[in-house]
Amino acid sequence: MSVDTEETHQRLKAAVHYTVGRLCQKIGEDHRRQFSRQAIAAIAETTFRQCDIFAKDLEAFARHAKRSTVSVDDVKLVARRSTALSIYIQNKSDELTQEHMSLKKKTTAKRKNIETEEESRE
Repeated sequence: MSVDTEETHQRLKAAVHYTVGRLCQKIGEDHRRQFSRQAIAAIAETTFRQCDIFAKDLEAFARHAKRSTVSVDDVKLVARRSTALSIYIQNKSDELTQEHMSLKKKTTAKRKNIETEEESRE
């Protein structure tokens, strides 16, 4: 790995460790429990490795489909091993699709209103 790549890798690892620490702190407060530093480090390392596996899988799925961009379908494929994650991603995907369609309808309606106003001025 180059120096820049290694530095980026370490910064990402540190960010994951920090985030896991904050999540464990929040969960610990909610459930009146504490997480040891070793437990937080183990969760952070596992999370980082799993994210690396997900990233490689996503790249492979996109490459297999002869695309350079990862799609929602690729993410759904990665999540298929975890029922809860798969359901969550499917629901988010549906929600985003609904929002996109709603925005599209609003934009189309605005465009029609503008065209109607322009025609009535003529």
